Amino acid sequence: MTPDLRIQPDDLTGEAVLALLQLHLDEMHQWSPPESVHAMPAERLRQPDVAFFSAWDGETLAGCGAIKHLDDTQGELKSMRVAPAYRGKGVGRAILLRLLEEARSRGYTRVSLETGRPEPFQPAQGLYRAHGFAECAPFGNYVSDDFSICMTLELRRD
Repeated sequence: MTPDLRIQPDDLTGEAVLALLQLHLDEMHQWSPPESVHAMPAERLRQPDVAFFSAWDGETLAGCGAIKHLDDTQGELKSMRVAPAYRGKGVGRAILLRLLEEARSRGYTRVSLETGRPEPFQPAQGLYRAHGFAECAPFGNYVSDDFSICMTLELRRD
């Protein structure tokens, strides 16, 4: 059952948000070769080209996610993370939908992302594929290799 979430812009100063981002960074370093860790630290996520959102179940942090401005037509999903106690409860889906709403409000026609190929990244890939993302050629500074996969979604005008 999906919790009743409040998803809101976040300034990345709260203890719970910073702890979840640290978990995210720690797991990326645990699961990824050093050259394939593209997770952004809080300082980078606070920059003006990134919109960061936190998802709350009452007073409990359930997850977070961000969208980075690439150009006038494209954004990149960053730091999608669900708190361990909320995995498998629809929180990732809710955050993804909020980020796609943000992308549409900015006039983007495409949203892209990079994630890993190995088993720990399969739930994320499944979430993105379920919402229409498809594998694409690398973009930005990403490279195509045995570890990383880039995915993209063409946004429809509603």
